[in-house]
Amino acid sequence: MSLHHVRRGNGSPLLLVHGLGAGLRSWDPIIDALAAHREVIAVDLPGFGQTAPLTGEVSIATLADSVERFIDDQGLDGVATAGQSMGGRIVLELARRGIGGDTVSLAPGGFWTERELAAFGYTLRPSIALVRALRGALPTLLSNPVSRTALLAQLSAHPWSLSRQTALPDLLGLVDAPATDAAMGALTKGPKQKGAPAGTVPGRVTIGWGRRDLVTVPRQARRAVEAFPGATLHWFPRCGHFPQWDAPSEAVELILASTH
Repeated sequence: MSLHHVRRGNGSPLLLVHGLGAGLRSWDPIIDALAAHREVIAVDLPGFGQTAPLTGEVSIATLADSVERFIDDQGLDGVATAGQSMGGRIVLELARRGIGGDTVSLAPGGFWTERELAAFGYTLRPSIALVRALRGALPTLLSNPVSRTALLAQLSAHPWSLSRQTALPDLLGLVDAPATDAAMGALTKGPKQKGAPAGTVPGRVTIGWGRRDLVTVPRQARRAVEAFPGATLHWFPRCGHFPQWDAPSEAVELILASTH
């Protein structure tokens, strides 16, 4: 399967892997800033954006397989990677497999307790259902700071300050992507993320976490670092689940400083 992708900028390549939502457009708030310094390759995972869904099982492993094949097909051996949420987990899985180079993982899933995983499913599934029910009104609702805050309170630490265009692509992606439900199943019913022994990953691993993340809660960060010994943990102080929304400049600085 070929992954739809875009390339921007020049320099050392950097591969971006999105989470649930808009596909590669989830990186819109920071892709231009990254591309001012690097050649940025952003992909649509299977069933998101303009990439067709997988024909078989949807799991973190099979989604990572698709990115691994893309890296091979594009001649990107040793490419630095950055991912957010589900994409943050996928780039860690690639690093665990020895694929890629330096890795930046923002708010990855897979490091939860059973109780935290249950809370993740019980809260996010109704939120997705609500967004689906409100799909036609989303542009209007996101234009008003009060309704925007109500819609995005689970995802952003300061939703009232975001622009409509920052969040709209991801919310529409949750509604429209054919793989949303299957990917949610992979996250909530599949295995937790495996770690990697010290010295077995191909480059540096940096894990970024929002202090106010209500989706992958901050206490999971310690488990992620323990699973990848030697990883550097970066805290985003005033940030929810989407660093590219809440702290775009800081996210750009972290990715650029942590990869080469």
